[in-house]
Amino acid sequence: MQPFRIVIVDDHVHAREAIREILEEHEDFLIVGEGKNGEEAIKLTEELMPDIILMDIQMPVMDGLEATKRIKLQFPYVKIVMITVSDDITDLFDALKQGAQGYLLKNIQSEAWVDHLRAFAVDEVPMSKEIAFQILKEFPQSKAVTKENTPLSARELEVLQLVAKGLSNREISDTLFISEHTVKSHLKNILSKLHLDNRVQLTSYAFQKGLMD
Repeated sequence: MQPFRIVIVDDHVHAREAIREILEEHEDFLIVGEGKNGEEAIKLTEELMPDIILMDIQMPVMDGLEATKRIKLQFPYVKIVMITVSDDITDLFDALKQGAQGYLLKNIQSEAWVDHLRAFAVDEVPMSKEIAFQILKEFPQSKAVTKENTPLSARELEVLQLVAKGLSNREISDTLFISEHTVKSHLKNILSKLHLDNRVQLTSYAFQKGLMD
């Protein structure tokens, strides 16, 4: 398996060095570039085509939220994980709405940090209850889409609903008695059909369109 190609974007050189030290110990990650603001993040993405960008939120010139928005519009397949010292739900939710896959706190232990990053790399991070609650507040249910006219199959709709309830791929697998590989395939198809990027956007869609039981 090829290593995941990583770009680190943080305006603090010591933060970039710390992240590099953590990831260089693991063969499944390859750091291909570093930047210190959002504008550099965009240029590095165009030049290097990374699999994952580790993006700080607060940066000069262009912050991580704006950079995430622009990168996801041009390169929707690039995974962006926000790195932050704060678990301020407002900033993080804004980043997730722009298409970021999730976030990592800089102050958690390095092994846990790497485990979380691996999970983001393969789309296996369930949503936190705090984010789910924020989605519920922000997206009142509408009936614009019904179970009858959704582009999703019955099984895909079941998977979507379980994602929106915060279940991990393994929990969805156990609930529906299907393999994790099949769950991943369904998720890939659902994201493609709905033109969405991540589990947070899927959850927003499910609640906004009134697809939850």
